[in-house]
Amino acid sequence: MIEIKKKVHFFDCDPADIMFYARIFFYCHAAYEELIESMHLGFEYWLNEEFVAPILNSSAKYLKPLRPGDELTVRVSVSQLRNSSFELNYKCINKKDELCVEAKTAHIFLNKETWEKIKIPPVIRSGLEKHFMG
Repeated sequence: MIEIKKKVHFFDCDPADIMFYARIFFYCHAAYEELIESMHLGFEYWLNEEFVAPILNSSAKYLKPLRPGDELTVRVSVSQLRNSSFELNYKCINKKDELCVEAKTAHIFLNKETWEKIKIPPVIRSGLEKHFMG
């Protein structure tokens, strides 16, 4: 599991003074990037010439509002690991240690040229396994 801490900004919020629902994925993606960084893959993961790993599906369940100035902790772990895909689970927690948002993103590995499904490369699978919380 990887954990990052962020502050909710005013520009993240809507006129009701709560985080605009789609902005949570900005914070989740920041945690995803830290997970990839922890695997020592660097920009080779993002700018690879052989494969891409786009998001296949995403969802979020909003449990408590997040407001400007709130301190937010995002914990990301691998919740599913398949042949060609993986799912990440994000728990977004406020300063009071309350779960505010639980989000998920599913990613699939595709050949960059043909867009055909491929197996997760071994070095990436190994890194994902270290964060697997099934």
